[in-house]
Amino acid sequence: MNILDTIIAHKKIEVAQTELQTPVQELVQSALYKRPTFSLKQFLLDEIKTGIIAEFKRQSPSRGIINDKADVVEVTGAYTQYGASCLSVLTDQHFFGGSNADLIKARVNNIPILRKDFIVDEYQITEARSIGADVILLIAACLTPQRVEELARFAKNLQLEVLLEIHCEEELHHICAATEIVGVNNRDLKTFTVDINRSIALSKKIPADKIKIAESGINDIETIGIFKNAGFKGFLIGENFMKQPDPAIAFAHFVQQLNATNK
Repeated sequence: MNILDTIIAHKKIEVAQTELQTPVQELVQSALYKRPTFSLKQFLLDEIKTGIIAEFKRQSPSRGIINDKADVVEVTGAYTQYGASCLSVLTDQHFFGGSNADLIKARVNNIPILRKDFIVDEYQITEARSIGADVILLIAACLTPQRVEELARFAKNLQLEVLLEIHCEEELHHICAATEIVGVNNRDLKTFTVDINRSIALSKKIPADKIKIAESGINDIETIGIFKNAGFKGFLIGENFMKQPDPAIAFAHFVQQLNATNK
């Protein structure tokens, strides 16, 4: 069993237990459930923004502890202040050390927030709405094309946008009308190896009407330039900032360099 299979097996058990503890009827009573959502699509198409989806991530199965000292409010506040187009907050606790509480705390920021987790059930989408998310992640590697469409339509009915993540050509079949934003993960979720050429190879095969996002393995301004030339509008960056002693300062410097390049 590979890493992704292990995570999904655990996630299915976890979701079933969580739903027993907190039923859907309770989720929809949340004040955050009723809030108007921000549009990631709109933020990514805004040419004056950076296009960076800045991630708050404490740990990962491949890297272990990345940063277990950073404060989610402080870091996401700096991401927002210095020009992130979106925040990505890990909510998986068992493998990534995240929590729903992290996303709720990050909700003080007035930009889109992606709930970064392994979505396998409609319950998690309702939960995402109830904790203040604007966007959910659907990972093609752990869902059938039919299941992607079902979950994406369910999300859209709750006014949530969907980021569909693919990492190989076979997963192009998961793209559907309800998945307007497509991310290409340079990290193979089954082996956790990184190949930044994956996004470039797949970019021309993604339908032209979809917004493209490059994910993982982005460590410098030059890589963003390559992806921009290939038609990508968004760039999900996590470890590059979180592994630094002060992620806020690291992000500010990165954006400063990016802006200088764009002048």
